[in-house]
Order: sequence, then C-alpha cells, then structure tokens
Amino acid sequence: MDADFLRSRIGSVVDQCSLDTVMNKRNVEPTLHGFVSALVSIALKVLLLITVAGMIGIETTSFIAMLGAAGLAVGLALQGSLANFAGGALILFLRPFRAGEYIEAQGVGGTVDSIQIFNTVLKTPDNKTVIIPNGSLSNGNIINYSRQPTRRVDLNIGIDYGDDVKKARSILLGLAAADSRVLKDPEAVVWLVSLGDNSVNLSLRMWTKTEDFWGVFWDIQEQAKEAFDAQGITIPFPQREITQKAA
Repeated sequence: MDADFLRSRIGSVVDQCSLDTVMNKRNVEPTLHGFVSALVSIALKVLLLITVAGMIGIETTSFIAMLGAAGLAVGLALQGSLANFAGGALILFLRPFRAGEYIEAQGVGGTVDSIQIFNTVLKTPDNKTVIIPNGSLSNGNIINYSRQPTRRVDLNIGIDYGDDVKKARSILLGLAAADSRVLKDPEAVVWLVSLGDNSVNLSLRMWTKTEDFWGVFWDIQEQAKEAFDAQGITIPFPQREITQKAA
C-alpha cells in the first residue's frame, strides 16, 4: 500500500462524509464551516504523515511526542485566543443569539452586528460599536430580548392618595384597548403594586409584539399623562417643606 493510494482512500472517505453537507443539514452557521473544514484537513494531513512515516520504517513514537509537545507549547502561548475560539464555536453551534437580535451581556446591551470566531460585534442604540471576546461571552449570562415573538410591557405610574384608583385603572385599560399594537390575549391588566411614601403605585401590564415594545411603552406613557391631566388625576412627586424657626 503506497502513499498515493492511502491519500486517495482518505480523500474518498472525506468526500463521502462531506463536512459542508453535514453542517448544512444541521444549519450550522456559515462562519464556522471554513474553520471546521480547515481543522479536519490539518488533522487528516497529520494522520497521513504519521501513517506514511510508519510505512517507510520511521519510528513514529518520538515523532508523535514531538508533535504533542509542540501542540502544548502553542496551546499555552495562545490560551486566551483558544478560549475565544472555543467560545465562538459554542456560540455558533448553540446559537443563543443571532445577527440582528438585541442582547445584553457582559454589562453591555446592543444589536448583534456580526458573530465572528473570536469575538462578537454589537451596535448600541446610540450607534457605538462594542466588541466582546467570545470566551467571556459564552461563559456569562446572556439576555436575548429578541428571541421571543412577544413581550410584556410594564408601565408603572403613581397617583395621589386622594385620587380614585378605579377611575385611574379604567383610564389605563382604555388606553391599552385603544392601541391596536396591544394584544388582546393575554389581556391587559392594572395592578396596585405598592403604597409608596408619596403615591399609590399602579402597574399597567400589557402584551405586544417584540418589535412594537418600545413604541407601545413610549406612546401609552405619554397618553396616560395627558389622560390623567384631563381627568383631574394627579401624578405626585416628592415635595419638601422648609420652615424657619423664629429667633
């Protein structure tokens, strides 16, 4: 069995088990295709080299030990980069987020611009570019705000202790019902969540499509202020009275 025959046999096996075909069937991110193919190619070439060396009578034990030592040295030198590479591979395989989704991780929030093998690029709402190493990203908490099709909007508003809670609740529910972006199921509700030092605190909770979340939040908050002013319901704020003692 010569080296050319062995090379052809290995090549035929690789062709029959095409990595691209397998990864496409599993919907693996395209970014990972080239890296996995390159790693497999290198591994096969090393295996071929060791096999051919053994066939022509070269002692392979010391050769393998030398490769192992070289691999260990390279691994120690590139420890941080390898951690980021492994993190990138995990992210691309497991897909906790995708390009275009809004996430919060490592103390930063932004829209995923690109997922690279060593780092992930985010764009913040004020158009800053943030680059996060994949090693720390894959080992930390990730909040994905875009993955679910719907989200709950919590609008917390305080009213004066002298105001009618039922009237305020009716106004808030009316605003939610009038907005077509607010889903009917689950239906909107208003809870009295706490009795604060200066106000009775209500929470309007309504569901909307994820892409409508901020539009609903800002619009209904403004409408609630206007409706409360028109209906004579006060939104209190802390006040401090200072008196001067007579001399």
